[in-house]
Amino acid sequence: MADPGTDPLSPLAHEIIESASYDKLTISGPAPAKAHELLDGVTPDQLLTVPITSDGHAYAMLAGLWLWHDWLDSSHTISQSLHTPTGSFWHAIMHRREGDFSNAKYWYARCTNHPVLQTMAPFVNDILHPLPADKSFLRLTQSGWSPNAFVDLCEQLHTRPTDPRHPVAVVLQKLEWRLLFDHCTRAASGQ
Repeated sequence: MADPGTDPLSPLAHEIIESASYDKLTISGPAPAKAHELLDGVTPDQLLTVPITSDGHAYAMLAGLWLWHDWLDSSHTISQSLHTPTGSFWHAIMHRREGDFSNAKYWYARCTNHPVLQTMAPFVNDILHPLPADKSFLRLTQSGWSPNAFVDLCEQLHTRPTDPRHPVAVVLQKLEWRLLFDHCTRAASGQ
């Protein structure tokens, strides 16, 4: 957990994050009612303990939190209104999680130079390095992080939860979410 003296996330933001697991590659069926109760009416300024310095990134945090709780429609509404690479990134993740894989690739193409995409490969390699070699994993970081290769992997695995690669894809999905959410938090709080 972050040092409370330097952590800009509010207790509410921590509660929202800690109350879900983000462990499904794709979502079908209704979203959890408890999540809606927790997030309904939350505003970006409630997510930080410091003043907001970037409204767009603060709203992107909210899009990410809805996505973390599998509320794709609410996340989509917010991310679609953010005409920035960060909004496109959340938008791409949302479409991948709904199983609209080609649309996810479209939105990833709109954020190819996003700083989070540029920094993912070393983190992913740390996760994959101890695992047996697998071509589908090698494609992920062959020339830096490839979100399209990850979309392809999720498409292969989302209906195969017993595939030994499935839990690895979930770990990578959580890493992607965490890095993007942390980026948004730093930008929204002026850090």
